[in-house]
Amino acid sequence: MQIKRMTKLTHKRIGYARVSTDDQNLDLQRDALTKAGCQVIYEETASGKSSQRIELEHCRKALRSGDTLVVWRLDRLGRSLSDLVKIIGDLEQGGVTFESLGEKIDTGSASGKLQFHVFAALAEFERNLIRERTNAGLSAARARGRVGGRPAKLSEKQIREIKALMADPQCQVSDLAKRYGVSRTTLYKRVGGGAAGQDMRRCAKNEPLRLT
Repeated sequence: MQIKRMTKLTHKRIGYARVSTDDQNLDLQRDALTKAGCQVIYEETASGKSSQRIELEHCRKALRSGDTLVVWRLDRLGRSLSDLVKIIGDLEQGGVTFESLGEKIDTGSASGKLQFHVFAALAEFERNLIRERTNAGLSAARARGRVGGRPAKLSEKQIREIKALMADPQCQVSDLAKRYGVSRTTLYKRVGGGAAGQDMRRCAKNEPLRLT
């Protein structure tokens, strides 16, 4: 008679610890995560604003359904509220629970899930608020005759002046660029069409040879 042995799957508690600079110490987070039962701890030195967090990516790849990601505090994981909500949401979709020791949040419990949904609602509110303020600012600018985007480096008056100056056979593009505080590329882009473009190409031919 053949006896089948059932292998019991053990769910892991994996920790993630982060400090912003080399001067800061990971000992406090490491001790707290070890005490919380984390078998593996991924440690990283990276600014919270940085999108490049290699150890966090390694940590997330190591997580499997049924595992728990544990952090010391919420600000160790997310760069912002919306970023935090996205990461926890991705974990939830993969069957991974999340626990923050400092805030006593555990998405494996009913109260923890409720807290997460409150955070998600706050993140959505924050996004809508930013969107509304941006739209209101653009509307106010348009009402005053301004449009969005970067201001033009050359005004229409300056463009007319440059076209007039380029009619001089002795003009040089580099002198014009220096005078108006723009690059040669900007001059070609803004003034380089039609007859003005022909004048500009003639001016360019007047440029002295530069040895490097």
